[in-house]
Amino acid sequence: MPLLLLSANILMFLTLLFKSGTLPPQIPLFYSRPQGEFQLAEWWFVFLIPFLMNGLFFLNTFIYSRFFEGNDFVKVFTRYFKIFIIVSFSLIFLKIIFLIT
Repeated sequence: MPLLLLSANILMFLTLLFKSGTLPPQIPLFYSRPQGEFQLAEWWFVFLIPFLMNGLFFLNTFIYSRFFEGNDFVKVFTRYFKIFIIVSFSLIFLKIIFLIT
């Protein structure tokens, strides 16, 4: 599972590295806000997505190892939730980057 997280981080880093020359100064990041200027954020706010992904991954791991060690159902649920976190955050990141460039 950490290999999947590392590969997602590398993919996001490389995408940002190759597309950094074409990034506008502000990007639409907050889609839950009303349309227009309220959705815009500085370009470096896009780093929130990988930080949140890694934070949720390690928080999920910590909660499992602290409170549910040995419970098979929670172990399987945690594994699938980690995969969901990695895939969804990576796709959101890639979609935002490719949408604006």
